[in-house]
Amino acid sequence: MTDPVERHSLLEDAQALLIGTLLVALSVLLLRQSGLLTGGTAGLAFLGYYLSGQPFGLVFFALNLPFYLFAWRALGWVFTLKTFAAVSLLSFYSEWLPSLIHLDHLNTAFSAVLAGLLAGTGLLMLIRHRASLGGLGVLALYLQERHGWRAGKLQMAADCLILLGALLALPAAGVLLSILGAMAMNMVIAINHRPGRYIGM
Repeated sequence: MTDPVERHSLLEDAQALLIGTLLVALSVLLLRQSGLLTGGTAGLAFLGYYLSGQPFGLVFFALNLPFYLFAWRALGWVFTLKTFAAVSLLSFYSEWLPSLIHLDHLNTAFSAVLAGLLAGTGLLMLIRHRASLGGLGVLALYLQERHGWRAGKLQMAADCLILLGALLALPAAGVLLSILGAMAMNMVIAINHRPGRYIGM
């Protein structure tokens, strides 16, 4: 007989949202100071930031607004509220952290890998507490549930298009290093997020 799954408390969910988004915000800081980007909605926000000069946090928050309907329909209102909180926190942190941290020297390749590892760890915390950073990932889950399209493949296709579009804003070397960072992020999630290994809810 298996033990019943112990659900996360409200306090545990809150700390995961606060800390997980902070780790992702540190990733954003590294990418921004290195002139790099990532995939997903954050990648679109980076493109908007680089091409328009608008604050990353504002662009990221605005881009996510249409996706909450998909989140609610695909995964319910609790997931949607947590996701809204996570997106809001990341938008705030990403604009606040530069006033607390300034890095005078960054090796760009190391920055790409470290940013990917931080983002992967932060996203893993959010996933384990049934939250996300919204955007294209939520749309992919909705389309998978509604039409049977594979969410992983949709997300990969979107990331490829975003990183290809990055050539409009970054030199080719920056795009390649951005891909390296995205690979590091996905490695963390792929290795540490497997069904059956983690039973918290």
